[in-house]
Amino acid sequence: MTQNQLVEQIHKKKSFLCIGLDVDLDKIPQHLLQEDDPILAFNKAIIDATHHLCVAYKPNIAFYEAYGLKGWQALEKTIQYLNNNHPDIFTIADAKRGDIGNTSSRYAKAFFEDLDFDSITVAPYMGKDSVEPFLSFEGKHTILLALTSNEGASDFQTKPVEGKEFYKQIIETSKTWQNSENLMYVVGATKAEHLSEIRQIIPNSFLLIPGVGAQGGSLQDVCKYGLNDNVGLLINSSRGIIYASNGVDFAEAATKKAKELQLKMSEIINNQIN
Repeated sequence: MTQNQLVEQIHKKKSFLCIGLDVDLDKIPQHLLQEDDPILAFNKAIIDATHHLCVAYKPNIAFYEAYGLKGWQALEKTIQYLNNNHPDIFTIADAKRGDIGNTSSRYAKAFFEDLDFDSITVAPYMGKDSVEPFLSFEGKHTILLALTSNEGASDFQTKPVEGKEFYKQIIETSKTWQNSENLMYVVGATKAEHLSEIRQIIPNSFLLIPGVGAQGGSLQDVCKYGLNDNVGLLINSSRGIIYASNGVDFAEAATKKAKELQLKMSEIINNQIN
C-alpha cells in the first residue's frame, strides 16, 4: 500500500484509527476457547465488527509467538483474512525487529513476502545496516521506534548527545538512509509535547502513536502537535477496544469503543479541512 492510498482511506473513513490485535487467551471471551482456533476466531470477530471504523490493524507478534506454532498459524490466517477481505486496510507487524545484514533481510522477507504485511516496526539501535534491508522492499513501510512511552525510554532516548536528545539524532540520521521515504516512526502518545519538535524534523512522515486511552495518552494533545496536511497519524488502541467486554457481546463492545474514537477523529479531520 502506498502512502497516498493510506491517506485516501483516512479521508474516506474519516478515521486514522489503528486497532491492535494483541490476543491474550486469558482475556478473550471464554466461549471462544471451544473453537479450533480461538485466536483466529477472536480476530475475525473483531475485524468484522470494526473494519469500517479503522484504517489499520497491528498484531503484536509476541502475542502470537507466545503460543508457538498454533499462534504463528493464527497470525498467518489473520493476515490472510485481512488481505483477502479488506485489502484497503493498512497492516502493521508490530515485531520490533533489529539485527544486521542477512538476518534483517530474512526478517523482512518473512513479514513482507511470506506474511505480506504492509509494514513492520523496527528498532534502530544497530544503525542503518539493520534498517535498510527492510527499506529495500518496494511498496512496504518500515516503522522506526523513535520516542516510546515506557518508563525506560528516559534511559537512552531523551539523553542529550552532543547537545541534542538521542531520539532526535536517530530521526535525523534515518533521513539519510537509502529509501528513507519508506520510513514511518513510532512516537508514544504520552510524549505529545515532543511532537512539535519531531514535526520540524519529519514534517511529512506518518507517525504511529500508541498509548491513547488505556495508557493515558490524549488524542487531542497528539493531534494538536502531531497533525500534518495529510493527517499523518495512525492512532493505535488495543486493550481499550478489543477487551471492552469479555462476554458474548465482545464484538459489539469493540465496535462501540472504536466508534467513539472514530467520531472524535472525524471531527478533527473535518475541522482540519474547514
